[in-house]
Amino acid sequence: MPPKPAATTDLDRERLESLLDALPGAPDISALDGFLVGVLLQPQKVPEARWLPFVHDFDGARAEPPAGATLAPLHALVRRRHAELAAAIAARRWFDPWVFELEPETPGDTVAPAQIVLPWIAGWAAALAQFPGLLQSAGDDAREPLATLYAQFDPEDLEDAGDLAELIAQIEPPQTAAEAVEDLVRCTLLLADAMQPRNGRPRPRPKRV
Repeated sequence: MPPKPAATTDLDRERLESLLDALPGAPDISALDGFLVGVLLQPQKVPEARWLPFVHDFDGARAEPPAGATLAPLHALVRRRHAELAAAIAARRWFDPWVFELEPETPGDTVAPAQIVLPWIAGWAAALAQFPGLLQSAGDDAREPLATLYAQFDPEDLEDAGDLAELIAQIEPPQTAAEAVEDLVRCTLLLADAMQPRNGRPRPRPKRV
């Protein structure tokens, strides 16, 4: 089992969020976190040179970073989070996704749990759209976790998950924010089992540590 790398701290996260906010084409920090997980779940390792540019250009429209942008501090923090997530996924170890409480648009209203995790899932789905290896090779054991995550989207936005439509329709939405976050981690580790089996061993149940 690989050792845990140095964890990103709250200060690291705040610094990373500030750096992302300064780049007009960058994702928010929650979408970035989901994107990194989507990259790490691919059946074949995605070279850093292919996924790292999306950190400052989420749509992939620019070949070069913005003029005058200094990307080294941003990339260093992203690599640290990437390593942290990679170690957790490889060990099938619970991790804390970067999702955050949202303010309701109208005072007194409540935010649905699915809305809290939607930015993270949007980043995850963006990774699967850019790197389709997971979707192209996913078997039956990947269908339930894929459907659970895609179920948070509007059905009209599910171009990449058309064959999961019937299963998605059966997914009950999470009732609490804690349940929604738990689904992110559970589905991540189940997809890791499906796409990256470990030496033919029986699949361990995802465990919180």
